[in-house]
Amino acid sequence: MNYTTEAPAVWEPAFADAEDCLLSTDQCMVHGQHYFVKGLIEIPVIGSDEVFSWGVWVSLSRESFSRASDLWDRSGREAEKPYFGWLTTDLPVYPATTLNLKTRVHTRPVGERPFIELEPTDHPLAVEQRTGISLERVREIASTVLHADAGEQR
Repeated sequence: MNYTTEAPAVWEPAFADAEDCLLSTDQCMVHGQHYFVKGLIEIPVIGSDEVFSWGVWVSLSRESFSRASDLWDRSGREAEKPYFGWLTTDLPVYPATTLNLKTRVHTRPVGERPFIELEPTDHPLAVEQRTGISLERVREIASTVLHADAGEQR
């Protein structure tokens, strides 16, 4: 019920050795100029109490990233107002790219990934977040992702 990506779409393995780049499980910085946090796009599964989630990366402004970092381990951080961000994960199961969709990043309690709310547009991902998906759609996503991953390993 979950698919996650390791890094933002702009990350390249060569960045790992650069002093001005960082990639952790929750935060990323590229050349000291581009800042990202990992969060969850949650989609209700219709007729179920289950939620399907995409683990995605969102770019933040320097100010928002700095603020989020300052509050990272602070109790009560979930009271923070949402940050504006751009989705920087391309999800392979949608006919149109998911890169650069507008988002709002909602901070959650310490230890929980932020909730990523998509701008309510007609993009299929945004529609699914608002209206939910069937269990059959979850299976379709899983099949597509598994086949894509198998192709990358060859």
